[in-house]
Amino acid sequence: MNRTDKNPSGGSGRAVEVRGLVKHYGETRALDGVDLDVREGTVLGVLGPNGAGKTTLVRCLSTLVVPDSGTAVVAGYDVVRRPRALRRVIGLTGQYASVDEKLSGRENLYMIGRLLDLPRKDARRRTGELLERFSLTDAAKRPVMQYSGGMRRRLDLAASMIGEPAVLYLDEPTTGLDPRTRNEVWDEVQRMVTEGTTVLLTTQYMEEAERLAHELTVVDRGKVIANGRVDELKARVGGRTLRIRPSDPAQLPAMAKALAESGLGGIDGATAVPDEGGLNVPVLADGQLTAVIGLMASHGFGIAHIDTHLPSLDEVFLAVTGEKASLYRQVPEEAAA
Repeated sequence: MNRTDKNPSGGSGRAVEVRGLVKHYGETRALDGVDLDVREGTVLGVLGPNGAGKTTLVRCLSTLVVPDSGTAVVAGYDVVRRPRALRRVIGLTGQYASVDEKLSGRENLYMIGRLLDLPRKDARRRTGELLERFSLTDAAKRPVMQYSGGMRRRLDLAASMIGEPAVLYLDEPTTGLDPRTRNEVWDEVQRMVTEGTTVLLTTQYMEEAERLAHELTVVDRGKVIANGRVDELKARVGGRTLRIRPSDPAQLPAMAKALAESGLGGIDGATAVPDEGGLNVPVLADGQLTAVIGLMASHGFGIAHIDTHLPSLDEVFLAVTGEKASLYRQVPEEAAA
């Protein structure tokens, strides 16, 4: 069964619904009451320091681990009550490649397609498509034991996608891949989402999260500590900075003085950036942005360039996790599981 066989959201518009999910490993509370929603046909990026609970969350939602309490419904199936049915409509790429080393790349993909009940013709077609998309066609007939680490990773990613799942879990999928292959993975994920697949992505690459995710959830010590669209999180953390570069660099001191005297530059005022020949002005509201531009015009300053800048996703991550990002427990989730 693939994503075309049923409505993944069960009519709710959400492909994944998690409420109060808890999972213990001895004294460690890997998940501590997680609530989560993933809209159908979107990518949810899950960020967090090592040991935050990301992999445990993926394992619970993919039926590999049974949660201690709470509920999770994926593609209309309860993960505890209907695990076998759920496994037929999901795909999973874990942090480590899991393929049969004695089989060739082509045989691995074809076998998984047939196990997912794809007709022989469709299994062959999807195998060929994915071998091509992940640049494995030339190595398709070689046993996987002869593949490099990166090739195995690409084959594992292809295997998770061959059944065209309704919901796809990608747990740090591009770790260790070269930039070209990473872009190939991103392109394939975006194609699948366009065709209706829902993706839950855990990643340590901020560029990957910004490129793929429609919304983000930040997890810290088993709890959700922030969520929202990328632009919402950026605005919540640091607001905007208005960057102004005068036509005449000699006017820079006068511009800075005018802003400082007006009070429009915020608490810290305007910060001159000599190497770029401009000013950075903290902007707390749209009205302030308009007022700053108006002030420049009223003083007759010529402006060569003006734009606004939001905090980077790295800055957002560090701001919401704080010092905890470097003070994390040393036991990896894989060992705890």
